[in-house]
Amino acid sequence: MNARLADVWVYLAASPLLGLTATLLAYQLAYAIYVRCKFSPLANPVAIAVAMLVLVLIGTDTSYQTYFSGAQFVHFLLGPATVALAVPLYQQMNKLRSQWRAFLLAAVMGSASAIITAMLLAQWFGASHVTVLSLASKSVTMAIAMGITEKVGGLPSLTAALVMLTGILGAMMATGILNFLHIKDDSVRGFALGVSAHGIGTARAFQLSEEMGAFAGLAMGLSGLLTAIFLPLALQWLGII
Repeated sequence: MNARLADVWVYLAASPLLGLTATLLAYQLAYAIYVRCKFSPLANPVAIAVAMLVLVLIGTDTSYQTYFSGAQFVHFLLGPATVALAVPLYQQMNKLRSQWRAFLLAAVMGSASAIITAMLLAQWFGASHVTVLSLASKSVTMAIAMGITEKVGGLPSLTAALVMLTGILGAMMATGILNFLHIKDDSVRGFALGVSAHGIGTARAFQLSEEMGAFAGLAMGLSGLLTAIFLPLALQWLGII
């Protein structure tokens, strides 16, 4: 039995199937833990799966490049999954028509506050100029954030890690904060999650209600679009880049 397992491992380690298999198994196990914990936000399956994958890669001395050669198939599906968010949003079109001005203003203010607070705090703690620029887009979904960071002169790899951390923490903390603020409307709760915690927050919103997920997806798309257009222009205008 051990010899067969060893043969399977040797085969997987030499092929792109390693990253794909490890990612799917890690998430399945993490989601089982999430269910076992009665969907507690503290048992976020993305955070648990990431921790598992890091331990596996370190324990097997597998490079990230080897892992990602297989995991990129999952990464590719992020595009179609994001486009599919338009379906539940279309079902909320009546509410969107009546409140679109409020949601647009919320996207502008939420994106601006995320950028300003991140950059000011980084400067206050003495971070380097490159780190400050890498933090600017940390509340935007990863594909857009990395492109923005590369354009403004930051480190895309650092931004990717910060985006992941922001999404995980946002998904874990958002429900408690929104309950504390007595915010009950699912559209508002979902929009707040999408602006602050992008894709991971949107996934968490869909687990709570379809309406929350729809407006979280809207917020994620709007904040990404606004940040991609206006952040580089604002940084140039202020003479930061």
